[in-house]
Amino acid sequence: MRATTTHPSQFVDIRSANTDTRNEIPPHDEDEIEKPDLAPQRQDAFGDEETAEVKYKILKWWQGGLLMVAETISLGILSLPAAVAGLGLVPALIVLIGLGLLATYTGYIIGQFKWRYPHISSMADAGEVLMGRFGRELFGTAQLLFLIFIMASHILTFTVAMNVITKHGTCTLVFGVVGMILSCFLSLPRTLANVSWLSLVSFISILSAVIITMVALGVENPGAVVQPFIETNLVTGFMSAANIAFSYVSHNTFFTFMAELENPRDFPKALALLQTVDMTLYIIASVVIYRYAGSSVESPALGSASPLVSRIAYGIALPTIVIAGVINSHVAAKSIYIRVFAGTDRMHKRDWVAVSSWVGIAIAPWIVAWIIAMAIPVFSSMLTLITALFGSWFTFIFTGIFGLHLNQNMWFSSPRKMLLTFLNTLAICVGLILCGLGLYSAGKSIHDNPSDASFSCANNA
Repeated sequence: MRATTTHPSQFVDIRSANTDTRNEIPPHDEDEIEKPDLAPQRQDAFGDEETAEVKYKILKWWQGGLLMVAETISLGILSLPAAVAGLGLVPALIVLIGLGLLATYTGYIIGQFKWRYPHISSMADAGEVLMGRFGRELFGTAQLLFLIFIMASHILTFTVAMNVITKHGTCTLVFGVVGMILSCFLSLPRTLANVSWLSLVSFISILSAVIITMVALGVENPGAVVQPFIETNLVTGFMSAANIAFSYVSHNTFFTFMAELENPRDFPKALALLQTVDMTLYIIASVVIYRYAGSSVESPALGSASPLVSRIAYGIALPTIVIAGVINSHVAAKSIYIRVFAGTDRMHKRDWVAVSSWVGIAIAPWIVAWIIAMAIPVFSSMLTLITALFGSWFTFIFTGIFGLHLNQNMWFSSPRKMLLTFLNTLAICVGLILCGLGLYSAGKSIHDNPSDASFSCANNA
């Protein structure tokens, strides 16, 4: 039987035609969000999947949470100990906990925005709600670029890991190609439910690598000195703060994860799982590794231990380095795939056109990501640049705007609304600061390191 889908541009009357209760707006505090008008609402991108060959909306909340954990707790945690060394223990913990709490709030705002507008499956859809066709193109293009830059950072980290493991056994460009090919292969599943099982492997991988590094450093350097406060300059200090922010900038994928949940109202459970795990692990790993590695801690942090332990840790961390990039690539490919085939039954088919199109769409972003990774071979500079260009907008600025939009005309109507308005405005201000100073810091860092040549066979470990 032929599968049917509903194009996002088709409308149904939610008072009678929309019987899919998974996409209804959940009960909420009436004082928190303005009641939606009983006006025609768009269906989600996947439509009715009852008879579809390929079903997307089958993701359990814990699977969504694992995906979010695997995507978030990857490269960010490897940069945190060096960020602590760049700021000092006390300021770094304040920034780490403060940004974590703010990221939790802005993540919940994304959930509310999805409940208010059930058709949203990407940042492009959210941009259209705010600014029409222009917003759709702006948000969609920015999200795609953001995801490709994150994919590039994973290829770059793969080359660093392979250089450490093999003692620079071959040209770094070759390692980059190997990482790209492996990532392309793992990006072929078309549904997040299938990818979610890889996320468990990813989390176990990074957790094991970090624990090994912490134990080894504790044995090797029991007398290291911790500095609660240090003197720093604008570039070093702000790059450290931006690298801390990078560990939370996964919000651009949340709409896509929610779109494939069996019940989008379960998103707060997935968000709570993510934020509980990542903040706990971030604090423990950054403090312990900095405690025993001291001011000479490396970025990525796995290189701070002895050469043998570093090779072991990087070997164990390879699944995370690859899989977390694959999850981002899936979101990038899915946004293009929906854009191309929405409104047809091709999205739910397994014929050669659907399969070959997905393969081509999944591989193309990896080629672009490889080029970027080889052009910017400095790990910390890459993370700062990504945070400034994209993470600041999708995690803080846009989400703050979403919050203001949800409560428009009620910003100062009650003490609760005034608090929400303050939090939304704070998120926007934090994002703007990260964007402006982050771009300056990343640019100056790249300029001041001319020895880190682009497209070079040199050892970047």
